[in-house]
Amino acid sequence: MNAHRPLVPSRVASPGRRRLVAAGALAWLGVPPAARANAGVGPVMPAVAAPALPLRRHDGAAPTLAAQLRGAPTAVQLMFTGCSTVCPIQGALFSALQAALLAERDAAARLLSLSIDPLADDPAALSGWLRRFGARPTWSAAAPAPEALDPMLSLFKGGAAAGDRHTGQVYLFDRHARLVWRTSELPPAAEVMAALRRVA
Repeated sequence: MNAHRPLVPSRVASPGRRRLVAAGALAWLGVPPAARANAGVGPVMPAVAAPALPLRRHDGAAPTLAAQLRGAPTAVQLMFTGCSTVCPIQGALFSALQAALLAERDAAARLLSLSIDPLADDPAALSGWLRRFGARPTWSAAAPAPEALDPMLSLFKGGAAAGDRHTGQVYLFDRHARLVWRTSELPPAAEVMAALRRVA
């Protein structure tokens, strides 16, 4: 089993029907076409507004993705708590990033770990993830509703939701909940900090 691909419900359908269903879900959940056509590293142009995808946070709250991101620049990573390969490295990266943000007293950025395994990552699992890496209040964790997983991945990965669902990139949103920057794979904390300064 690929350690980067959590188990998700499978549906038996023809490729054409799957494409139609996916397109309908994206339209219904409000993921704009621009989000599916703008992958890569660096600035996202034009910026893409986060849709109102339903989330469940580590504390049991249930905001939408857009509401969770609104109000301050936010660095987002995709992970899942059952991962034993890349995800611990990502957790350590956010821990280092958190320390760098705390050292800059005027930095108002937030961190968000978003699970790609909504069936397994309930609030207890997400809370354990945050405790494991010493998260402070400005670092949250959440998982999408199962039906929102593919639209969420389409937003972050520019339409590449199929195949390996995991990535080591960090995604930066401005205070208006718009995706504005994608980092390299498993970037150093200094790269993310520099991008956050540009976003702020």
